[in-house]
Amino acid sequence: MKLAGLKSVENAHDDSVWTAAWVAETDARPALLLTGSLDETVRMWRPDDLELERTSTGHCLGVVSVAAHPSGVIAASASLDSFVRIFDVDTNATIATLEAPPSEVWQLQFNPKGTTLAVAGGGSASVMLWDTSTWQLIATLQIPRLEGSKPADKSSGKKFVLSVAWSPDGRRLACGSVDGTISIFDIARAKFMHHLEGHFMPVRSLAYSPIEPRLLFSGSDDAQIHMYDSEGKTLAGAMSGHASWVLSIDVAPDGVAIATGSSDRTVRLWDLGMRAAIQTMSSHNDQVWAVAFRPPGGSSRGGRLASVSDDKSISLYDYS
Repeated sequence: MKLAGLKSVENAHDDSVWTAAWVAETDARPALLLTGSLDETVRMWRPDDLELERTSTGHCLGVVSVAAHPSGVIAASASLDSFVRIFDVDTNATIATLEAPPSEVWQLQFNPKGTTLAVAGGGSASVMLWDTSTWQLIATLQIPRLEGSKPADKSSGKKFVLSVAWSPDGRRLACGSVDGTISIFDIARAKFMHHLEGHFMPVRSLAYSPIEPRLLFSGSDDAQIHMYDSEGKTLAGAMSGHASWVLSIDVAPDGVAIATGSSDRTVRLWDLGMRAAIQTMSSHNDQVWAVAFRPPGGSSRGGRLASVSDDKSISLYDYS
């Protein structure tokens, strides 16, 4: 397995690019890459040449997370203004605006069936679940304190939620917090299951394996990448190699590799069999906020990985 640089776009946005997600292809168009920036816009790019398709506006502060519905028809963007905007990918028409007070939203993700949107509520120490047919709030999952920890006035601040990930079957939701803990919820019962421990700094990114549904990957400011058996509550492995914070993590569609982006300005490809980094890409000159593999399927041939950075650029790689 390897990455090969295909194209980089400098000044893809007018400010730092903090988030990226792939939109599935439809009968009318190919897959698209969504990027969100502190310049308050979401931009859509063609998948092979990174030509700008359109720019979406609607937020009044920086966009920190984007997510695409499995249908490829709608997408969501979250901003530091505490609003989530749901919009039509092809027309940019606003479908719904969700408010997530009392503080900024950090990450959001649709479940695999597209019926629910999970929104990490930042300083509210909770994750909100929205029904995508009515856009009504259906549950608020409170992140509990770790067993044995002492209550404190600032406990909710320490539980500031940064990241969310759905299991492949949609039955579980993993939530990463500033204190380094990962909380696992049973979604059918809206019930907290258990914590996963091992990180001691913020968990900024989570991703389940598409091949091994129990296997959860996490990236943290402690520069570590962890692999957990999320059902068995056990740490299955740890990998290190980045010189600084791991800001983003994604699992390749074949399940044999992961990619990570770091504040050390690199993108790394990791062989899960070897549990080691096998390639380091240095196409960015500032911290890499997001990495995202293009999902398989449709007419797309060949794997693709995208990365975005504080340097305002987007890079596209061939994964084979």
